[in-house]
Amino acid sequence: MKTVLHIVAAVLAAFGVQGLLARAFGPGPLWVDVPLVAVVYAALAGGRVGGVLAGTAAGLAQDAMGGGILGVGGLAKSVAGFLAGVASTQFIVAQAVPRALLVAGATILSQLLFVSLSLLFGTRPFVLPWQEIAIQAAGNCLVGALAFATADALPGARERWRVRREYRRRARFR
Repeated sequence: MKTVLHIVAAVLAAFGVQGLLARAFGPGPLWVDVPLVAVVYAALAGGRVGGVLAGTAAGLAQDAMGGGILGVGGLAKSVAGFLAGVASTQFIVAQAVPRALLVAGATILSQLLFVSLSLLFGTRPFVLPWQEIAIQAAGNCLVGALAFATADALPGARERWRVRREYRRRARFR
């Protein structure tokens, strides 16, 4: 239950950060996909099922807010979340470099699926923006590295704060 709440909080926070970034940088392409980073986090924390559920929720929410065909982004992100969950159970992805590679792979896969499904449904002509996909993968790697480092540091932060407070309290009475 605790993991589910963490995943939901991560996806909601990702949409908040994505909205703030879109507002700060104005109209035009945004070179990071923060909800996809949250999907990879969910896949690392919850395995295949967590990745699929977070990917479906994040993709459908992005489709609903962005227009277009509802479900294309949801399918792309849920497949990326599923494969990230499979990779997290098969390989050791506890360090920063494997996590960054997982985020980059999920970004490339999600974008390729999105472009392919959009082409299949006839909503866009066949243009494969390799440069934009590479830039978004690099941006997602940076955002993912920061997010994963923060998520790793938070559980021990409260205990470290309590120990420092206790030490200062004892030092005051000496």
